[in-house]
Order: sequence, then C-alpha cells, then structure tokens
Amino acid sequence: MFKQHPKGLIVAFFANMGERFGFYTMMAILVLFLQAKFGLNEDVAGGIYSWFYFGIYALALLGGRLADYFNKYKTVILVGQIIMFAGYFALSIPGLSLALTIAGLFTIALGNGLFKGNLQAVVGQMYDDPKYAKLRDTAFMVFYMGINVGAFFAPFAATGVRNWWLKSNGFLHDGSLPAICHQFQKGELKDTNTLQTLADSVSLKGPVTDLAAFAQNYLDVFSRGYNYAFGIAAGAMIVSLLVYLFYSRLLPNKEKIVKAPGEKVDKKPWALFVALGAAVITAYLISLFKDVATGAAFGLFAFFVTWINLVAQKDERQRITALTLVFFVVIFFWMSFHQNGLTLTFFARDYTVKTVDPYTYMFFTLENILSVIAFIAGFVLILGKKNSLNTKLIGGALVVAGGSACYYLFNQADPQNSIAPEVFQSFNPLFIVSLTFLVMGIFAWLNKRGIEPSTPRKIGIGMVIAAAGFLIILVASLNLVSPHELKFVDESGAIKYNPVPDSSRVMPYWLMSSYLILTIAELFLSPMGLSFVAKVAPPRFQGLMQGGWLLATAVGNKLLFIGSTFWGKLDLWQLWLIFIVCCLLSAAFIFSVLKRLEKVAK
Repeated sequence: MFKQHPKGLIVAFFANMGERFGFYTMMAILVLFLQAKFGLNEDVAGGIYSWFYFGIYALALLGGRLADYFNKYKTVILVGQIIMFAGYFALSIPGLSLALTIAGLFTIALGNGLFKGNLQAVVGQMYDDPKYAKLRDTAFMVFYMGINVGAFFAPFAATGVRNWWLKSNGFLHDGSLPAICHQFQKGELKDTNTLQTLADSVSLKGPVTDLAAFAQNYLDVFSRGYNYAFGIAAGAMIVSLLVYLFYSRLLPNKEKIVKAPGEKVDKKPWALFVALGAAVITAYLISLFKDVATGAAFGLFAFFVTWINLVAQKDERQRITALTLVFFVVIFFWMSFHQNGLTLTFFARDYTVKTVDPYTYMFFTLENILSVIAFIAGFVLILGKKNSLNTKLIGGALVVAGGSACYYLFNQADPQNSIAPEVFQSFNPLFIVSLTFLVMGIFAWLNKRGIEPSTPRKIGIGMVIAAAGFLIILVASLNLVSPHELKFVDESGAIKYNPVPDSSRVMPYWLMSSYLILTIAELFLSPMGLSFVAKVAPPRFQGLMQGGWLLATAVGNKLLFIGSTFWGKLDLWQLWLIFIVCCLLSAAFIFSVLKRLEKVAK
C-alpha cells in the first residue's frame, strides 16, 4: 500500500487514523447524546450539530493561514492535537451543562481546524517532488483510507462503552427510550403503556413500578455512558499525538518561498475592504431567507473567495478561480453526505427495525463483522493472480479462521438480536476501506488505456452517484408514517406525540445500501478533491487553499440544518428528494465548467 511512496505518508496515515478514530467515536453519538442528556428536539440538536461541524472545517481556514504565514505547518498540527485532546477530555466529564458542553465542542473544533487542513497540506507537499508527483491521487486515497480505518472502529467503541455502562447499572439498550422518557417527564406522552412496556423490557432488575424514577435514572445512566465514550476519543488523541511526536521528522519541512517583488499579499490592502463588503452583502441576503447565523457562515465563505481572488497574482488567478468553482460544488455534497450523522441516524433509530435475525446480525457487532472481513479477505488473497504461495497460504488461513468464527458466532446468536442505530455509521468507513483498492485498481486500469476520467470529471460523477444513494433511502421511505404525522394536539391544546409504529420500521439493508452508494460517491469526490486542491493551489497558498476546501465543507455542514428542520415538517420521501435535487444540480454545474477545470489541472 505504501510501496513507492515517501515514508512520511505512513506517519500522516497513522496520525490521522488515531485522530479520526477519536473524532468519529464522538460523531457517532453526538446528536444522540444531546437529545438523551438535554432532551433537545431534532431541530435544536441538529442546529448544534451543524454549527459544530461548521466550526471544525471553518476554523481550518485559520489553521491554514497561521501555517502559511509562519511556515510552521508541523508545529500548528501539533498544537491542534493538544487542543483537541483538551476538548475531548472536557466532554468525558459527566454532568456538564449544555453551555459547557458547547464550549467543549468549540475547543475540539479549534484544535481540528489547526490540525486537519495542515496535515493534508503536508501530504500534498511530499508529492511536489517530481519523483512522487504521479502518485498524488493514489496517495490521497491511501491517506483517506487511514481516516476511515479509524472511523470504522469508532461506532463500535462508542456503543460498547455505552452498553457496558447501561448493563453495569441494570439496564439494556433501547435507542427509542430516551426520547420517550423526556416526553413522559414533560407530560407530552399520549400513552404511558408504551413506556411501561419498554421500561420492563430493558430493566434487568425486574418489572418497573415507578416510571418517573425509571425515566430519570435511565436518562442519567444513558448519557453518562456517552460521556465515557468521549473519554475513549480523548485516549485516541493521545495515540495520535505520540505517533506524530516520535515520527514527524519523516514529514517535509516546507522552506520559505521567495516571493517576487510586488507579490506580497499586503500590497493590496484594498482587497480586504472589498472582501468585507462582499461578505456583508452575502450575509445580509442569506439572512433574508434564513437566520443571521447562516448568513454569517455564507458571508465568511464570500469573504474568503473574494479576498483570495483579489490578492492572487495574474498567473495564480486562473488556478484560484478553478478551485473556487470546485469549492462551490463541495458545499452541496457535504450538506447531503453528512446527513449520515443527523437525519440518516434519526432514520436508523426511528424507522429501522430494532432486532434482526442471526444472518443480518453478522454485520452489527465488531467480532461478527471482523470475522466476515477475514473470511472475504482470505478469498481475495487466494484468488489474486499475482500473489505468492505464502500470500495464498495466509489467505487460506484467514478463510478457515474467519469461516470458523462466522459459523460459531452465527450459531451463538438468538433468533432475534438487538442492534444499535450508531453502528450504521460504521458502514461508510468499512465500505471506504473495502472499496478504496478496488476503485484505485479501476482508475489504474483506465489510466493504462488512456481513458481515466480527469479529477474534475470524477468529482462530477461522484455527485451523480450521491443522488442515487439518496434515491435508495427515498424508495425505502415510501408509505412510512412521517415524523410530522406522529405529532398531534390533544383536547386541552397540548402538543403530544405517538411513537413510531413497528409497521413503519424497515430492514437495515435499505440504509446499508444507501451508505454503500454514498461511499462510492465519496471516493469519487473527497480524496479526488483533496488531490485537486494540492495539485492546483499556488505554492504560497497551499495551507490556505486546503483551508478553503474545508471552509466550503464547513458551509455545507452549516446547511445540515435543512435535514433536521424539515425532518418533522415534510414526508420522509420529500426530505430525501431535496438532497437528490441538490446533488444533480451540482453535477450539472461542474460538468458545465469541466473544460475550464481540466485546463488548470494539467
């Protein structure tokens, strides 16, 4: 995997993998934690979630600017890791208020902003060497796989810690119970019989006689389990930090770029005022349609785009403009894709069956899925035409070991087995790791025949594939009872809720299939986009343009609220249609400017 690549790629791979394990441990449970701990509805929890995601990527602009200005990429990365650890540690402390929890999230976002974009820039710098230049796209796919190795294990770590704490306190897990407990406490539950039935089913100490005491106790234990899962994220950051400290010497030290006379950014102070004007106008116009906060997010993006285009030199401007066009498309991809931690998680919790048969259960615990992976990987090694005899023998051993484990675990399963909604978020990184080499192989095969799509074309294709991913979940949602249909006003005028009926719960394969298609889309777009930025960005703006990519991602993440806002207002199929249309329009846009993008990428 690392053959022919500089050794620094291994360091970046493992440092990023550790950090991403911590990050996705948190993201797998964040919105569920906010609702379980503080009783927030989907709209409010989604707003905090989208602001946090916005901060993570928007602050990469600050991190990129600091690294470019001081030429200390590796130092800024290190500081970012330390700050992130402090944020995760804070969230692991039980009993924090909502305000302190948000402060902890901001700390993580700041650290991530210093870390993420600059590590990507350092990876790009390794491939500025002509010796490695042709491996740039491949390098970013390998680097991207490191992200997803960590992300795959994260949901299992989060649910494992949470379930252990529940069981230690005499409870089993039921993802629908926290919301029902909060509704009971607020007097919004229409029928307490549902709560009684669920309470009895999760209590390991016998039937529940006091529903009020049960509701409070279950919420306390449930949310504290999530706090301890945040502690796992803090531990992962320590691993990432140690890898970076011991081996960062293998990463390049960027030398100070000698600028031509008149090339300095501060030679155009008027550009700052023009960019501020563009930001204010954009923020005002967006605020007319939404809120001031969303307007500010778009205003920041308008400021960056305007400023960077004005301060660029004539020979840089064409590259900057091309990157700006790609950034615009990225906004709508991430607005759609990152619904995986928001509305798609709501769908997993509320509209996917709670229990599955032994066969399906093979994909929902870590030991089960690792057994399946070993079994399949063994066959891949055996069937590889270029593999040595030793490699094929290893493959045979994996087939026997994995197959035996699968047989044993399958027979140990109950006829019906509980699954956790957080585990669905492991499928995306699993598919990334599984499909990366396949997609790389397809690109290599096309390259040998001179028909490999250009990087911008891959991005456009990725948007079309993303639309297909949401089409699957749209079909699954047809004829289901939508969230707004569960809300009603009783005789006294109070708003109350019915739980989602079992008849409106679908098999998990719908959501798994949607994640599979969205993963393929991500492989066409995200690592290719990182490679495109590293290739096209002017040398003196490398960190800043990686920050620009992440800023566009941030704006897309700020738009995540679209999903949570319409969750309780539209039919489910109408909600997914929004994202299908956005992806297709973005694809049409990028294909319309394709020649311009391909020209600067040469």
